[in-house]
Amino acid sequence: MSASTHTPALKHHFEDLGQQHACERLGIWMFLATEILFFGGLFGAYTMYRLWYPHEFELASSHLNWKFATVNTVFLITSSLTMTLAIRSAKLGDRSALYRNLLLTAALATAFMVVKGFEYAQDFHERYVPGPLFAAEYDDATAAVRSMSYSQAEEYFKQNTQGEHPRHQNWAADLALRNKDGSPLMAADPGKVQLFLCFYYIMTGIHGIHILVGIGCILWVTWEAWRGTIPPENYSTVEIVSLYWHLVDAIWLFLMPLLYLAGIGYGGHH
Repeated sequence: MSASTHTPALKHHFEDLGQQHACERLGIWMFLATEILFFGGLFGAYTMYRLWYPHEFELASSHLNWKFATVNTVFLITSSLTMTLAIRSAKLGDRSALYRNLLLTAALATAFMVVKGFEYAQDFHERYVPGPLFAAEYDDATAAVRSMSYSQAEEYFKQNTQGEHPRHQNWAADLALRNKDGSPLMAADPGKVQLFLCFYYIMTGIHGIHILVGIGCILWVTWEAWRGTIPPENYSTVEIVSLYWHLVDAIWLFLMPLLYLAGIGYGGHH
């Protein structure tokens, strides 16, 4: 019998560590395949509606805060690096480096969620949320410009785009100005703008849940590393968690351009 048969890392229902690691990898890849199918459906639906309503989707995207998204992209890309370094540390048996890299990964993931929380708070403060809040804000802006000439309405819009704290970041004034009678700007259907926001909140919300699950898994592996229960011959424990984490990062790299960069050159005012 091989020496690996006697290691505490070997589960009783496997013959050796090689078989155990192969089964672990097969299991995580099967799980990741279901995740890809799930997100693939969301991406496919978003793409179809984006092709049908390009004007409204670009307009809606232009009022998202791409700066927050850029910071979060840096956080996640860096976390992929620290997670990869954690695998290397596990292979080398460097417990301190393993512990440190896992904590850095969890910290970066937590920073992502904190920034996302600020972004959601700003969106809700601006009432850039599909449903009654959106309708109320848009109705207020429409009523404000209804009795104005187009030049007066345009000045109203400009006033709402200036200053340290621009009023609800201009999305309602922008939309009301576009839909004003006689406006030379291309009109936009508020319902289709809200459709984009539905995709935005659903897709980023589900991704955020996956981030939270990933943080939990990383903290569990960190605990196991601190206890010294991840020997070099069983580094696949870290590798399995890293595969999930890399998928979560990769999904964000699709969400970022689809949601935030779709309207980056549209003339938004964030």
